[in-house]
Amino acid sequence: MTEQTTEDNNEQNHSVRSAVFSWIKVIVLAVAIALAMDTFVIANAVVPTGSMENTVPTHARLIGFRLSYTVSDPKRGDIVIFKYPDDESKNFLKRIIGLPGETVEIRDGEVYINGSSEPLDEPYLAETPYGDFGPYEVPEDCYFMLGDNRNNSKDSRYWENTYVSRDKIVAKAVWMYYPSFKVLSGVTYDYDEGLTE
Repeated sequence: MTEQTTEDNNEQNHSVRSAVFSWIKVIVLAVAIALAMDTFVIANAVVPTGSMENTVPTHARLIGFRLSYTVSDPKRGDIVIFKYPDDESKNFLKRIIGLPGETVEIRDGEVYINGSSEPLDEPYLAETPYGDFGPYEVPEDCYFMLGDNRNNSKDSRYWENTYVSRDKIVAKAVWMYYPSFKVLSGVTYDYDEGLTE
């Protein structure tokens, strides 16, 4: 074997090692970015029950945005991922109904806020709800949560720790990507003015 052949082989080996190392760096960087996004920016969730049907079906997969409430407050009607107050090792998905400082009462399945004579208009409900609950006095920095499948939802009405504190809200649900694509935020319901962008 000549010196030239040995040098060519060494250069080729160096080139292969360099390419492999370059790919390893790209893969490690991609994994680090994905982990950082999942930890600080997005929340990927699987919904195990039908408590939010028909808005979010059983076994749906969705993405939440963790930074939604860094510059604004949670709003009535937002669908949020949060630490379940009775067992914070679990995350739940529900709709915000009662805001801090409000009184929430449910009569004949309809929700009344602060003693209003008119119930909330809830066009997202799967069926006509029933039952009487409350009144509930929502503490400061806390929220009262209900499922859209109101007659089949384990929510604030039934928890031992009734309210979700703001610091336990993990993310605002943004979109569902399985079993179909559906935007879950961007359109909110203003109970005084109707649907707004």
